Amino acid sequence: MSKPAMIHVTYIETTPEKLWEALTSGAFTQLYWFGRRIESDWTVGAPVRFYDSADDSLTDSGEVLVYDEPKTLAYTFKNEFLESRADEAPGRVTFTIEPAGKNVVKLQVVHDEIAEDTVEGWRNGWAPILANLKTYLETSRTLEITFS
Repeated sequence: MSKPAMIHVTYIETTPEKLWEALTSGAFTQLYWFGRRIESDWTVGAPVRFYDSADDSLTDSGEVLVYDEPKTLAYTFKNEFLESRADEAPGRVTFTIEPAGKNVVKLQVVHDEIAEDTVEGWRNGWAPILANLKTYLETSRTLEITFS
């Protein structure tokens, strides 16, 4: 039996190259990923690390699985800051980018290989991140989201 997946599709007014940079550059991710800075050398098998920009603590980690610029990026993804998830196996996140018109791209994000009891949490986490990514690429500003 396969594990559940979270799938999100959105269309963004940008280029594949700019979206790719936003997904792989720590300077970009910390703007729309609520202070999380991504770091990797982006070779297959290389570590992927997310750090909280406020205190430089490790928040998430993984390993590069696919790096096909600017089409497909995949890495494992493990929460590092919740003790309750310490023994959980990493999930997998795959970003697929396709041109969808003049200066428009289709972004599909699949987060799979995750525990069934975490699907809703991941879905609730990805929604504001991806909304913020879209807003930032289209307007050069971020959303002021209040989390409850």
